[in-house]
Amino acid sequence: MHIDNAIRSRKSVRRFRPDAIPRATIEHILELAARAPSGNNVQPWHVQVVAGEIKDALCRDILTAAQHDAGTHAPEYAYYPDDWFEPYRGRRREVGFSLYHQLGIARDDTEARNIQMLRNFQFFDAPVGLLIGLDRRLNTGSYIDLGMFIQNILLAARGQGLHSCAQAAFANFHQVVRRHLPLPDEDILVCGIALGYEDGDAPENGLETPRAPVSEFAAFHGFEG
Repeated sequence: MHIDNAIRSRKSVRRFRPDAIPRATIEHILELAARAPSGNNVQPWHVQVVAGEIKDALCRDILTAAQHDAGTHAPEYAYYPDDWFEPYRGRRREVGFSLYHQLGIARDDTEARNIQMLRNFQFFDAPVGLLIGLDRRLNTGSYIDLGMFIQNILLAARGQGLHSCAQAAFANFHQVVRRHLPLPDEDILVCGIALGYEDGDAPENGLETPRAPVSEFAAFHGFEG
């Protein structure tokens, strides 16, 4: 797959088919992803790959925690601002409303929205889940490196005909994850990634999020014409 096609066809898939993925394919994706640049080549990424009963048991426990004591769980880093402002607040609202519109969920249907949110913790039925960690002793620059590594995973997956969904929601439940997986104490759980084959019949997978044109976020200097 040409890199342009991989980038343009990458999207957040929120319902997957159950088709298994060979371990060799996942290892190939991670090997490619590890070619991401990192400051002084520190390669700060750590990955826990889950499938089968191990994944199912982890998902069950996180779902229980999310339904019954979510207030006692919190991420170890701040992903979003405490106070939203434009243009970011508008973009956030637009993607949320668009997703629920695709699913036929009314804006005031809190129960249906919560059910959809909880599907995060089933990796949206994907057969494979990745949990991405970062050594907390590193600094902000390593988050930049990690972001490039994660993007490589998503694009390398497209090269294998797979889709994905990066999920910061898992970061809230690092304590539950530690009961199931050997996530080192010094690691921050940054996100999960659902990995699998897209369910082409699922309405939520028809969502295509818009992007601002280059003229809105880039300034060019010293060019002629």
